[in-house]
Amino acid sequence: MVDTSAIYALLDKSDNMHEEAKSCLNILAKDNIMVIVTNFIVAECHALIASRLNHKLARYWLMNLHWPIERILAEDEKKARDIIFTYNDKSYSYTDATTFAVMERLDINTAFAFDQHFTQYGFILFNTRR
Repeated sequence: MVDTSAIYALLDKSDNMHEEAKSCLNILAKDNIMVIVTNFIVAECHALIASRLNHKLARYWLMNLHWPIERILAEDEKKARDIIFTYNDKSYSYTDATTFAVMERLDINTAFAFDQHFTQYGFILFNTRR
């Protein structure tokens, strides 16, 4: 699963994780590792890129997005709400929680992400130090 934090780091050269994100992407491509994003991550990324970088780049990214997109299901949203209400000591966003629900539904345990919420919830972060 690819998270907004990794996508943004790939696009923003000033992001402190930019070089790590590029290295991870090269490994994913070299090892032919399949990745997916959710439709909520696509929406979150487009908004973040448009607001922090620029609308032209956001459109370009969206036009060139070739990773498979997994749609959030009603059951994922129910699970996301349960996650947010159960883990009230955490600051999981709704997008985080829906992503966790999809990862559980699809039996995915690793995320290309720089968001520590994934490890807090029990997932593995994909990085160059694996």
